[in-house]
Amino acid sequence: MGIGEILLLGLALSADAFSVTLSNMFVYHRTSRARLMLMPLMFGLFQGLLPLLGYFLGGVAGAFIEQYAGIITLVVLGVIGGNMVREGVESLRHPEQAQATDKQLTFGIVFAQAIATAIDAFAVGVSLRAEGAPILFASAVIALTTFACCVVALLIGRKAGELLGDKAEIVGGVVLIGIGVKAFLGL
Repeated sequence: MGIGEILLLGLALSADAFSVTLSNMFVYHRTSRARLMLMPLMFGLFQGLLPLLGYFLGGVAGAFIEQYAGIITLVVLGVIGGNMVREGVESLRHPEQAQATDKQLTFGIVFAQAIATAIDAFAVGVSLRAEGAPILFASAVIALTTFACCVVALLIGRKAGELLGDKAEIVGGVVLIGIGVKAFLGL
């Protein structure tokens, strides 16, 4: 497997992390830059770590994780996205209350999202082992690609969140639910 193929693999794996980062920006647009950087860091870390785990533990847990990856992703992103939609609808119904409360992007939220979006990277690690690919190099490229894509999503998301205004939280929640459904259906 060459560098071009590994880079394309990194881009494909980072698509969900990019979308989640973008969705989070719709909701947490008033968050500090330092806190926002948790997303590229955590998503990159987990996208790089899970192929390593899949490579070394794939024979033991690979089938189990592959079997339930879609369900786990759907549940985690569905709960977070559903909560965002509910809060967005409440904000539209009661704008005076919405103004008083700023949404906080917590470490726990980012951690759960990072795991949910990287579960498929475990299966990729199993495949990389079967191909005899250089796993440390591949994992580093995947991690850095995800990091870069999430930084781009931060920049795009800030502007898109401003354009969407009060509906941004609902759009972000629907996107997260859509990513969960996509993972569940194996698309």
